[in-house]
Amino acid sequence: MNFTTIFKSRASLFLLLLTGSFSFSQEENKEIKKDFVPLVTFYDLFKKKANRATEIDTSKSSLIVLPTLGYQPANGFTFGFISQYSFKKNQADRISLIAGGASYSTKKQILIYAKNNMYLKEDAFFLSGDYRYFVFSQSNFGLSTNIVPYGDEFDYFSFEAIEQPVKYNYFKFHQTASYRVLPLFYVGGGIHIDSYSNIQDELLEVENQVFTHHYEYSQKNSFNDKHYAVAGASLNLMFDSRDNLINTNNGLFVNLNYRFNPNYQESQQQSTTLSLDARYFVPLSAINKQHVLAFWTYGQFLTSGNLPYLNLPSIGWDANSRSGKGYTQGLFRGAELITFETEYRFPITRNQLISGTLFVNATTASDLEGKTPLFSVFQPAVGVGLRILLDKKTLTNFLVNFGLGRDSKTFYFNDGESF
Repeated sequence: MNFTTIFKSRASLFLLLLTGSFSFSQEENKEIKKDFVPLVTFYDLFKKKANRATEIDTSKSSLIVLPTLGYQPANGFTFGFISQYSFKKNQADRISLIAGGASYSTKKQILIYAKNNMYLKEDAFFLSGDYRYFVFSQSNFGLSTNIVPYGDEFDYFSFEAIEQPVKYNYFKFHQTASYRVLPLFYVGGGIHIDSYSNIQDELLEVENQVFTHHYEYSQKNSFNDKHYAVAGASLNLMFDSRDNLINTNNGLFVNLNYRFNPNYQESQQQSTTLSLDARYFVPLSAINKQHVLAFWTYGQFLTSGNLPYLNLPSIGWDANSRSGKGYTQGLFRGAELITFETEYRFPITRNQLISGTLFVNATTASDLEGKTPLFSVFQPAVGVGLRILLDKKTLTNFLVNFGLGRDSKTFYFNDGESF
């Protein structure tokens, strides 16, 4: 039985579960009583039941600090901490979020990050930032989604045969600020800096004529193969009708960002890029808001000029590092990349302590020579997830996801939703 047959059967099972779950939600509207069930978080499990019911939290802010044991395919197991501070000035304002963390991985990586998504001045301004410093390692596999073949060639395929490990240090500073010009619609700009240094191509042996994708691309496009940077400014357009940016049950979010990176001496070539982040959330039950069908489209496109290899669009490098679940971070890379994902979120316990997800996604990426255009080759994946409630006000969850791609299996441990 080949992978196509297996994937079709798993996709059919996914659709069957989705249809059954939707039918359940319709019956739920008719049969479940509208009685109040108090929310229970992971922390509540360590409190007496009587105390849970009498606690009333009227504050407009919430702080979560947790030691973590996480896992990502590109990182291995990680040990560290995560923190999240959510707040709003007035009850009618939208929730704002500042998050950060630091960890050390079994692959000897150091991962430090901070993020912000903040609505200010009665939601008139929206700030979004992503800062990272990584002492990192990641493998390159070539460009486009055609690196994983279809047909008879797939029977002899293995990722190990095309894997090329690279170590490097990565610094990222991305910050946008947007102003509300119409209800729910924002316009603004941003500053973006990506720096890659101390790049070590582990399989590269120039003296023995053993070259890698990264080295050949860098030589062909006149980039230094040991260090480079991409810095520029952007125009940002955003529409946001989500009911909760941390755990959305209803609404639409669309963000378009057009970035211009000027030529700067020998360290940077001129380029322009366009990124798209679109998310749509449909509630399936009028009674239990945890029944949600969510759609996500994430795309990055090199529109002119040249980018260094490690800065080319690739999966897993979105703001939350969640795109392309089912495949390791950076596996699919190209001049243009777009991934589509559909996720069904559903309750398991009535107190919302435990809930689940089913997801299916597909990614397509082009090469630079035009041999593999965008949309010509898709790589699919399916998966399941478990969510544990951490915070009642923001409905922040801790996630465990399992993804199954073509010749690929991945586990993820994260805080916050996939998108």
